Amino acid sequence: MTPAIRLLKKQKIAHSVHEYDHDPNNTNFGLEVSEKLGLSPDTVFKTLLVTDGKAYFVAILPVCHLLNLKKMANAVGVKKLVMANPSDAERLTGYIVGGISPIGQKKRLKTVIHSSAQNLDKMYVSGGKRGLDIGIAPDELAGVLTAQFCDIIDE
Repeated sequence: MTPAIRLLKKQKIAHSVHEYDHDPNNTNFGLEVSEKLGLSPDTVFKTLLVTDGKAYFVAILPVCHLLNLKKMANAVGVKKLVMANPSDAERLTGYIVGGISPIGQKKRLKTVIHSSAQNLDKMYVSGGKRGLDIGIAPDELAGVLTAQFCDIIDE
């Protein structure tokens, strides 16, 4: 049981748990989830960490899209963002890259979920390890993370 699942259970938030056999040679974690669980890539979301050099932020976006750093910076009210170093992301979240869940991170960071999630009944995010995803209603995810919905992807 990961910190993400423990937190959802503790707060009695409806969710579903989906396990699959992670291929250690596959580094496209999000698309692997989509393929192995038979889900549309528009419903599977990746968790990325970004920084302005002082603070860190979490971006949650569909696996089939790229993060627009300018839009994300605007959403969190900073001038410029860069992708966080993977070792910093692991240290701050307590999860390993490819299994970073937005839920149950060591330190709560300001979080933005791409606005397309609002059109879904259920979205899928990492459950806190490779080979584990959580299905959750977007509003429930936003609530547990105190996240906002914004357009943060490249078109």
